[in-house]
Amino acid sequence: MNTKQAYNIWAAEYDTKDNKTRDIEALALKLSLASIPFNKVLEIGCGTGKNTEWLIEKAALITAVDFSEQMLARAKDKINSNRVQFKQADITSRWNFRDGLYDLVTFSLVLEHIDNLDYVFNEVSKSLNPNGYVYIGELHPFKQYYGIKARFETEEGRQVIDSFNHNVSDFIHAGKKHGLSLVYLDEYFDDNDRSQIPRILTILLKKS
Repeated sequence: MNTKQAYNIWAAEYDTKDNKTRDIEALALKLSLASIPFNKVLEIGCGTGKNTEWLIEKAALITAVDFSEQMLARAKDKINSNRVQFKQADITSRWNFRDGLYDLVTFSLVLEHIDNLDYVFNEVSKSLNPNGYVYIGELHPFKQYYGIKARFETEEGRQVIDSFNHNVSDFIHAGKKHGLSLVYLDEYFDDNDRSQIPRILTILLKKS
């Protein structure tokens, strides 16, 4: 199922159904950015606003972007702040949703649905202030190697969302090509059990 269609359908129950990937990534974002200063944020893949609520506690302004109109509708119902601007956009096309430059760009469970990382990282680099940060929180490639993809249940059965496998080095190399250097990398596990396959990969990059 294509990404936009899937998330428009999933939006109605995205916040209410059990979802370890969603919940662990939300925790990972908070831990990764707890000590990072930022005032202006470009949040890519804001979804229903699960991370926007935390980001707005630290940021003066957030541009919150998502491909799905229904996900954005849920986020707008949840968050009432003049410091958040919600915008519907396809990040594989021209980035005309930017509002100047940002201190931080975040990606939460987005890049698995993007084939061409090079285009996206080029736009990210152009969106950042000098010394700005990029946070990436993704379903771990190890999970993808086992065939696991973003999916949800409907009355018609399980819906699996179109996705692309990216290796850890793919993110690092794409960032380096566009002036983004690695600051930190971490992995998060179900029940914090490091003997199992990690669920979430996080990468923190910084603009040179």
